[in-house]
Amino acid sequence: MKLALLSDTHGRHERIALPPHVDLVVHAGDFCRRGSEAETVRFLDWLASFDAPKLLVAGNHDRFAEAAPEAMRAICRARGVTYLAHEATELAGLRVFGSPFVPRFRDMAFNLDRGVPLTAAWRAIPHELDLLVTHGPPHGTLDRVVIGRHVGCEALRDALRTRLVPLHVMGHIHEARGEAIVDGRRCLNVANAGFLLGVRDVVVVEL
Repeated sequence: MKLALLSDTHGRHERIALPPHVDLVVHAGDFCRRGSEAETVRFLDWLASFDAPKLLVAGNHDRFAEAAPEAMRAICRARGVTYLAHEATELAGLRVFGSPFVPRFRDMAFNLDRGVPLTAAWRAIPHELDLLVTHGPPHGTLDRVVIGRHVGCEALRDALRTRLVPLHVMGHIHEARGEAIVDGRRCLNVANAGFLLGVRDVVVVEL
């Protein structure tokens, strides 16, 4: 199965070319810059144009998705996009869990406090999955910012120690794009937005 992986397109999606003949398109959040409904609809119209199943989670810039969750679901459903807001599903034969939550940073969408709130949230991750999609990374994995600090979620890191997840897709930390193997789990930060204004290619993997 061939997966096309995106994240953090921030309204620059029309500058990105998806490869042909993929079996699933996955976007790990931050499809908006400012998070308006109009931005969201423009992105979803673009995403809906691809002839493959589509899986989407939101991110901390996607304010409309947080403010109007039922409207967001309806817009996605009308365009054939599977939208996961901290929940599991089966798609294209894969057991998937998707979540937008990240540790609190400024006054942004889908923020939860470190410690008890995030620990409680990550208990929802099933113990066996084929694919995990979170907007943000776990602490210590593809989460190093430009000043050298690791800013990922400690609670997510701890939760994954007891989960069987062969592939974890994330974004959020633009400068930490890359791949790592952690406890046998393949981890991919696929942020498309460059640290400044550039746009990177889609990551394609075989699962």
